[in-house]
Amino acid sequence: MDSVGYPDTILHKVTRPARYTGGEWNSVRADWEAARLRMALAYPDTYEIGMSNMALPIFYDLLNRQPGVLAERVFAPWTDMEAAMRQAGIPLLSLESKHPLREFDIVGFSLGYELTYTNVLNMLDLGGIPVLSAERGEGHPLVIAGGGCALNPEPMADFIDLFVVGEGEDVVPRLVANALTWKQDGGQKRDLLRRLAGLPGVYVPSLYDVEYHPDGTVASIRATVPEAPPAVQRCVVAELPPPVTSPVVPYIEVVHDRGAVEIQRGCTRGCRFCQAGVIYRPPRYREPGQILKAVDQTIANCGYSEVSLVSLSVSDYPGIESLVDSLARRYAEFPLTISLPSLRIDGFSVDLMESLRFTKKPGLTFAPEAGTERLRAVVNKAVPDEQIISTVASAVEKGWANFKLYFMVGLPTETMDDVEAIVDLVRHLRRLGKGGRPRIKVSASTFIPKAHTPFQWLPQQGPDELEAKQQVLRRGLKGGRIPLSWENPNTSLLETVLSRGDRRIGNVIYHAWQFGSTFDSWDERFSYDNWLRAFDKAGVSPDFYAYRQRSLDENLPWSHIDIGVSPEFLKQEYRRAFEGVETPDCKLACNACGLETREEACRQKYSGDP
Repeated sequence: MDSVGYPDTILHKVTRPARYTGGEWNSVRADWEAARLRMALAYPDTYEIGMSNMALPIFYDLLNRQPGVLAERVFAPWTDMEAAMRQAGIPLLSLESKHPLREFDIVGFSLGYELTYTNVLNMLDLGGIPVLSAERGEGHPLVIAGGGCALNPEPMADFIDLFVVGEGEDVVPRLVANALTWKQDGGQKRDLLRRLAGLPGVYVPSLYDVEYHPDGTVASIRATVPEAPPAVQRCVVAELPPPVTSPVVPYIEVVHDRGAVEIQRGCTRGCRFCQAGVIYRPPRYREPGQILKAVDQTIANCGYSEVSLVSLSVSDYPGIESLVDSLARRYAEFPLTISLPSLRIDGFSVDLMESLRFTKKPGLTFAPEAGTERLRAVVNKAVPDEQIISTVASAVEKGWANFKLYFMVGLPTETMDDVEAIVDLVRHLRRLGKGGRPRIKVSASTFIPKAHTPFQWLPQQGPDELEAKQQVLRRGLKGGRIPLSWENPNTSLLETVLSRGDRRIGNVIYHAWQFGSTFDSWDERFSYDNWLRAFDKAGVSPDFYAYRQRSLDENLPWSHIDIGVSPEFLKQEYRRAFEGVETPDCKLACNACGLETREEACRQKYSGDP
């Protein structure tokens, strides 16, 4: 096929055609013919969302620096573009060289959200690649995946040849080195998979057998070849690699339309509902000088006037006040806006934001999570009511007028009194201020019991109970004219099933895609009826995965994925939650989670060359 891209006869018919043209500033156009290994970095959502992902520029830069390697991008086409492509018989093309996915050696998906799974299947199909790994031959690309969802890879095991478990900056270059040798030698794909299975952080699902008990629970997950380890260890980079300072600058507005510099990875707070806080341990920090240099280079290379300092909890970066002050003084004559996401609920965060220079003060975002101090202690986010009130009051006094507050409903041990307390707290905050009242927006998400967290054994609350709690919020906040956004309980149910499922869920995903489900995270596209039909056709009950209390001794579908945090620690945290006992911040004392020696072990594993 002549790689000329999508014809104008298609692009003029679709929304936001610049999603599909490529050629952006800082994009890499390598020589296709000269490349010895060709990789497609695939993000299973729209261009605007994928281009806001932090992992994509990291691996785009990392891979294109490897000798003989070419890495290009591809995103899920929106429904109008998909329809035009299928009608014209045009496959899904990469943005850089406009080659179909089937012509690449490796297609790598970033899995950050379970409701993008059907998009993975759709992109493979549009790219001319069989969606089931068992149906791919020697002439098809190797399909790999990484990201947060890869920490429970089983629901996607039928579709992915190989998962990168954990942080990929160390393991991916070794994977590439092995693939280059394999391709040069003209080997068989099964031999490559067996070789790669021996790398730390690599999981090849076809090399494992899963057996089930008569009650449907997992009996065993057993490796079938000596190269595949009984337990796959999550890969952890000992030190954060240099930040990417020449990312691709989109032609169109994207979700996070600004520069971004990761200042730390991991979090020490230990919120018991938070999967990211577990799977990105231990915390690692960038030096302030490296951050300042990265901001300088990002502005020079991309032309951004806003830069975000990225972290799970930016307030916890050691010396954040000094860092922000240095940036403010450094750019005193340049209109640079510094964005600080993920702030703690305290006066320090308000003072930190107050030190920044804004032509118009943006909104402040805080996440109390629960309406009562009791329930916050259960989830290990023990923030007193008075601290929340005093923080917002201080911000209002200093001229901040817009606030967004994030809460969850359906948390373990939650009662209707806890939900009513959200209304009481928000209405109290609404009355603060001597002049105009602060404008407050509330988001109420549904608690999802995620894998590898202390709450992984718990059931999700049923739709009737969740609907009743959301009704309390809608009724209580409407009277105070406080905007409320909430989640569809059916969407939350599906996310729970997909995040806690085993290999049998793969059949459900396949049927849902065949019934037309794509972009399930988009309200206008989500079809619960499609998924109900898919569960029925697969002979699988969603209730088994979402609404069942699991024994602490049950063999979970992800038990063969070793994240470094010990099961004993997670069980201890589970028990402490129901006792309402707080576990202190890891900065204050080691809580013996199991990671004490993992960082050094990872450093030793990757001390040699690929």
